[in-house]
Amino acid sequence: MANWTTTSIPEQTGRTVLITGANSGLGLRSAHALASRGARVLLACRDADKGRAALQEVAAHATTEPELVELDLADLSSVQRAADDVRDRTGDRLDVLMNNAGVMAPPLGRTADGFEQQIGVNHLAHAALTWRLMPALRARPGARVITLSSIAHRGGGFDLDDLNFEQRRYSPSRAYSQSKLANLLFALELDRRARAAGLDLRSIAAHPGLSTTELAMNTLRSRSAPGVLNTLARPFLSLIGQPPEQGALPQLYAATAPDAESGAYYGPDRLGETRGHPAPAAITAAGKDPRTAERLWELTEKLTGVPADPA
Repeated sequence: MANWTTTSIPEQTGRTVLITGANSGLGLRSAHALASRGARVLLACRDADKGRAALQEVAAHATTEPELVELDLADLSSVQRAADDVRDRTGDRLDVLMNNAGVMAPPLGRTADGFEQQIGVNHLAHAALTWRLMPALRARPGARVITLSSIAHRGGGFDLDDLNFEQRRYSPSRAYSQSKLANLLFALELDRRARAAGLDLRSIAAHPGLSTTELAMNTLRSRSAPGVLNTLARPFLSLIGQPPEQGALPQLYAATAPDAESGAYYGPDRLGETRGHPAPAAITAAGKDPRTAERLWELTEKLTGVPADPA
């Protein structure tokens, strides 16, 4: 694993990969890397124009033609349509699902289904997508589900009785931390349930450290930050963070490395997991709690109305 880079990715010809949020940042960099190694990459994007631009960019590096999938994670009906589309066009065969897309610390907003935006997009929609795609994942030996968490999962504010901030005072950072902890809990619970069901499936979590993607810039824009702050933010983020090509390495390692373990969590190996090459990442006590993970799994099934798989 030492100094693992994209040149370490094994040949991916014959494998099909779906990446959410693939039009920019970590998702786009992951699409580039996997397509260049022969994978059939499906780019799941909300914005059609950005998606088409990303598709052309990835196609320039691809040995197998990439494809665009329309997906709005803020709408569970879109999640269902996207899952049906993927299952249909792949013949119910999917090797890797990379739950990459996310929103970070916006003002309070609600999804089409009434969920707080961050828990709705980052966790609930990805869980629903994963469960709806399980038949396609079951059909492929050694299929993998990669779920992106964050070092922000270490923050406070997780409340299973008020995931949607209907009773608590809303805090953008607390809501983001909650959603990233939910991502980690979900990934580890999926691993436990897949093992118990005897499935040949790896569920792995990863995080990018501090990476200079559009996520932070979108946060500033969503909060109507002054123009001068927007101007200064990008060079500052570039100074303290690492480029998205580097930030994507942990999730690419989880998706492709033969020795990537199910139930593991990978992140950068230096400076408090903020930058570097893939390595095992630290998980808080809350992230390791199987009872909390089980309760979240059951609550997620109830809120989304999607049958959990494995049950």
